[in-house]
Amino acid sequence: MMFEDVLREVDGFGRYQILVFLMLCIPRLMIPMHFLLHNFISASPSHHCALPAFAGTSNLSQDEVFSIGLPREPDGTLSPCKMFSRPQFQLLANSSWELDNASSILSCQHGWVYDSSQYASTTATEWDLVCEKKGMNQAIATFFFIGVTLGSVLFGYLSDRFGRRRMLLLSFLSTMLFGALAAFSESYLMFIIMRSLCGMGLTGVSIISLILAVEWTDVKHRTFCGTISGISWSLGYMLLALVAYLIRTWRWLLLAVTSPCLLSIVIWWWLPESARWLLTKKEVEAAHGYLSRCAKVNGKKEFDSKITPDVSARGTTRRPSVLDLSVQLLNLSRLCFPCRFGVAFTYYGISLNISGFSLDPYVTHFIFGAIEIPAKVSVYVVLDRIGRRHLRIQGTRQRAFLVHGHLRSAVAILGKGFSEASFTTVFLYTAELFPTVVRQSGVGCCSFIARLASSIAPLIMLLDDTWRYLPPLIFSVVALVSGTVAFLLTETTNIQLPETIEDVEDGR
Repeated sequence: MMFEDVLREVDGFGRYQILVFLMLCIPRLMIPMHFLLHNFISASPSHHCALPAFAGTSNLSQDEVFSIGLPREPDGTLSPCKMFSRPQFQLLANSSWELDNASSILSCQHGWVYDSSQYASTTATEWDLVCEKKGMNQAIATFFFIGVTLGSVLFGYLSDRFGRRRMLLLSFLSTMLFGALAAFSESYLMFIIMRSLCGMGLTGVSIISLILAVEWTDVKHRTFCGTISGISWSLGYMLLALVAYLIRTWRWLLLAVTSPCLLSIVIWWWLPESARWLLTKKEVEAAHGYLSRCAKVNGKKEFDSKITPDVSARGTTRRPSVLDLSVQLLNLSRLCFPCRFGVAFTYYGISLNISGFSLDPYVTHFIFGAIEIPAKVSVYVVLDRIGRRHLRIQGTRQRAFLVHGHLRSAVAILGKGFSEASFTTVFLYTAELFPTVVRQSGVGCCSFIARLASSIAPLIMLLDDTWRYLPPLIFSVVALVSGTVAFLLTETTNIQLPETIEDVEDGR
């Protein structure tokens, strides 16, 4: 008996599934708060070199001290990274006078002074990760996503091996532990290690919560669940802007966005294991117990008399391993990887660049999150009508075009909406393509590729020192290539989830 038939007997989307789904949405609020936290905890405020007490400057105003102590950029602003080796008093009389010698300009020798009006403290101000060290500050996001990348493969494999529910708890515990340790880091090295380990735990929360929701949902409501799950991400995205606005110190902000783990651990006690996964592992009695509980909550009291453990049992004919990956699964993975890479690469290329626009960074971040909600509602409306594959392609095309607009802020917001439409689609799409026995591993490997793209995206933005249009050009090209690859994937709209590797081989 097909699992979809058993699920229909307990009501494929009744009160039980709704409760489970809502409980899984709560920890998903925390994921974007961590994934996009770099925008605030590692922001680089305005700064300039700290100047020593030059002789003869005690009666000068601050602006005059800056004029004789700091060189100016071509646009007339004070240099954030250079200082004069000795005061240039002649500039007080005429700012156009030449300097006394070309060697009088040096890199900052006494540290920096930071503007604290926007941020009380960040990692940049904590460890002076500016000027020659700004790459180290940007690399914080890269190290975090490296942890996310490793976690996607680790938790993908472990949850297929030991179950969704156990690994979800491990994800909560590791996120809470390493998130707290990161907030109390005493050095840059300790911080990037703790953030990387925190990222590993967060990946487990991300991929396992989605798969667990999908595996308890019937065909008809999968799109709805995927869309609402995506909206919970957007709400967390917007919530981060509010929390960051209220908490301007990076250590307390990091603790604030990690604290929802405590609530998630409490909620975990009421979450079920995936009955699909239990049946593939031939744990029939445990699966039937969860199904019976589901039927009771959904008001299907006749379930136990109609569906016995023997009837509901449908396991795999063989336990999956690496050797079980068929040509079809390898081809599927080969096509999914560039799609996931392109979506994540461009999504984080836009999301982690809130300072590059004319709006306040908190407002920009909030709008970037808010624009995702209508994008996801639109996805829900059209996803089952035009299919996963075609919507994924159209979203990629629009996103690639909009990155190059002249009205930078407005166009970026629209591009962000299209980017999220693609992300919502591809996340659900990937979960539907792989069979239950290796679904978490398949999604984990695809997430590995996506997080690899997320790791690279922050570093690509450093290329704007070479040519300001080079980063958006790279993001656009990658988006177009990944959208083209989506043409080669199989459509999954209104198709039952494959349970075994044989189902994929048979073309289900």
